[in-house]
Amino acid sequence: MKLAALYRFYRDGFNAMRLGRTLWTVVAVKLLILFGVIKVLFFSDTLQSRFDSDEARQEFVSRQLMNTP
Repeated sequence: MKLAALYRFYRDGFNAMRLGRTLWTVVAVKLLILFGVIKVLFFSDTLQSRFDSDEARQEFVSRQLMNTP
């Protein structure tokens, strides 16, 4: 089965569903919110705020990697 045929199969199937677009919209919104919250809570921009230059960031990361058990 070719990739284009597979795409058309799923596209036509989801378009024929009564709630298909609504469900996919809900899934997309939930994923955007989920990844947005995860990014804000767990991936803070500490290196940009704590260090002024790339060399200082590199030195800090290098020291942290060397000190791990």
